[in-house]
Amino acid sequence: MGARLALWARRRRPSEAAAQYNPEPPVSCPLQYNPGPPPPRTHYSNIEANESEEVRQFRRLFSQLAGDDMEVSATELMNILNKVVTRHPDLKTDGFGIDTCRSMVAVMDSDTTGKLGFEEFKYLWNNIKKWQAIYKQFDVDCSGTIGSSELPGAFQAAGFHLNEHLYNMIIRRYSDEEGNMDFDNFISCLVRLDAMFRAFKSLDRDGTGQIQVNIQEWLQLTMYS
Repeated sequence: MGARLALWARRRRPSEAAAQYNPEPPVSCPLQYNPGPPPPRTHYSNIEANESEEVRQFRRLFSQLAGDDMEVSATELMNILNKVVTRHPDLKTDGFGIDTCRSMVAVMDSDTTGKLGFEEFKYLWNNIKKWQAIYKQFDVDCSGTIGSSELPGAFQAAGFHLNEHLYNMIIRRYSDEEGNMDFDNFISCLVRLDAMFRAFKSLDRDGTGQIQVNIQEWLQLTMYS
């Protein structure tokens, strides 16, 4: 039997195997997030007769952005997002880099084509619009960034209920030396969080709060992200 890694949502005892990950949430602050359903794997041409006018308008926008192959690459996503942020001078950002956009494409790429199809892009785009509004709402000092004290409220408004340990990890990874998070890092972080919760939920089929994966599944989950 191949090596297996167990991911447990509980406290690890010293005697347990080392190949385990324990977020160790306090009882009063469980890790919570209820992600929406993953984008369906449908081709752009599969247009439903009962689509709303809003969806049809988004299809027209997508066809203008996606290029001839009707899929959005990391480079195309980078260009799209950087055009958007230039219209919002109140959002402090260094711009979306190609590595950030490659990571965003990877965690959203449900059919592993290396690009985003219509439904994948629509899911990402709708989340970015929602998170942009939250970012502005919680930038209470109008600095253009979200400080470490503002971050928990912003994440909770986005639906992520994390513990203090995870918040501190996120600040160290996505914020500057003073603990301030700019817009592109905020979006990049939430895209990854959303994807990781969705991946966990898809593997936690019996809803126990713990999953077991083999080494191949683990590498696929962590390396293409």
